[in-house]
Amino acid sequence: LPRLRDRSRFFIILALSVAFTVDLLFHILPQLYQRSIRSQCTCDEPSRQSAAPRSWGSSHQAGGRSGAAQTQILSQDSGPFKLRKLFSHPFYQTQRTPSDQLLRRKDAVKYYSYKAKRNNRQRKKAQEENITAPYYSSRVYLNSNWLKFQLAIDRDALYPRSDPLIDHHTADEKALNGKCDCKKVVKPSGIQLKILLKFQNFGKATFKPMKQKREEETPEDVFYFVDIQRHNAEIAAFHLDRILDFRRVPPVAGRRLNVSKEIRDLTRNEDLKSTFFVSPANNVCFFARCPYMCKTEYAVCGNPDLLEGSISAFLPDLYLAPREFIPHPWKRSYTFAEREEWETNPRYCEKIKHTPPYDRGTRLLDIIDMAIFDFLTGNMDRHHYEVFARFAKDGHIIHFDNARGFGKHSHDELSILAPLAQCCRVKKSTLFRLQLLTQEDYRLSDMMRESLLGDRLAPVVTEPHLLALDRRLRVILDTVQKCVRKHGQEDVIENDMGHVFDGVNLNSTSTSR
Repeated sequence: LPRLRDRSRFFIILALSVAFTVDLLFHILPQLYQRSIRSQCTCDEPSRQSAAPRSWGSSHQAGGRSGAAQTQILSQDSGPFKLRKLFSHPFYQTQRTPSDQLLRRKDAVKYYSYKAKRNNRQRKKAQEENITAPYYSSRVYLNSNWLKFQLAIDRDALYPRSDPLIDHHTADEKALNGKCDCKKVVKPSGIQLKILLKFQNFGKATFKPMKQKREEETPEDVFYFVDIQRHNAEIAAFHLDRILDFRRVPPVAGRRLNVSKEIRDLTRNEDLKSTFFVSPANNVCFFARCPYMCKTEYAVCGNPDLLEGSISAFLPDLYLAPREFIPHPWKRSYTFAEREEWETNPRYCEKIKHTPPYDRGTRLLDIIDMAIFDFLTGNMDRHHYEVFARFAKDGHIIHFDNARGFGKHSHDELSILAPLAQCCRVKKSTLFRLQLLTQEDYRLSDMMRESLLGDRLAPVVTEPHLLALDRRLRVILDTVQKCVRKHGQEDVIENDMGHVFDGVNLNSTSTSR
């Protein structure tokens, strides 16, 4: 009998041990692991948002301006007062008919899932061939903010006016979402060095490093086509585009990267890895191998490892959403001696008005919108533009590549306004918002100042650049006024707002409904 009791105790203890071991392996340890992952970042959790939502233009804590910044989460009610007031104005509340979506959700998810599986197979094969790169699995999550952004693109704009989606997306960029276990694939591209970042949730972003300090102006004797590309110009252009309600610049946010830990140690691009070196000041630097300005003298350096730059969202893959690359009708000459026809022919616009695709639809008016946008930023380097092929002549222009703006706050380049001055046409919605932004309660410089405070690299631009926006805005309105005096209001102002604001006095922003 005692032997039977001992055997029973043994089996009870054994059963309890097995139960505890199973619970430890399959319940407790996985939960502890998930908690440790969440404490590092929020990168690929399918059951929650990948980054904390933020109010438009909300501020970061003081630590947010260092490399390891923390995002300050604010409620909608605690957001910046002036911007909330601007976006609640009737001019920003006009209702539009539903537009065609660029992508079909089913097709996009199927395509990206297929690419993720193919990449996983390639990485697994590389690991089996003893290539020294850690294996990780990519997966497309339906609640990823990059995918939501792409699915929201329609015929009228890149993102909805009041949807908090863009705040979520820029929060992802500021947090460099995916950093905990997502090995970036990094490569240079284009004329000046840019870095392509790929994350485990299959999102992509472009990092443009800092090349010029904020307080520096472009020298007078530097041609526009060799001007430095400024990371802070990309950030400021996104905020300006949204304040103007164009919504044609992909989301951009400022970020600091550790070039040693987050680029050199993670890239599998051996060509890029071989370009890293330590400068005489003990800063880690690298350059890119490309045909033009990619040499050691054009290297970018951390301080000593931290490098600030802009992170821009990717548009949908060209396979899903092909884009047309179209020469700008007011493009500049990229030689030292030649001049383009628009620079010598004052009636050049009459020719353009009868040339497809500017002879119908809103394409010419969109070009004028872009000229207004470029004049405010001072960007002279607009030689081509892109549109989504799916929307053909009726789709909006994408305001790509804004890094050569915000170079000279002390000079207003009037030639950028040639489309407006020569054609004497402007959308009513654009004009009304420009006039609103001259008012004391809605001053453009104040809106930009408040909006840019929400970026990790704030102050993004210097105060003279903000004040230059107000000065240039007055120049634009003066140009429109000259056109109205010459041609009459009906021939100059294109009514794209219906009869909602028929009682508005064009010399003020008071509404009569």
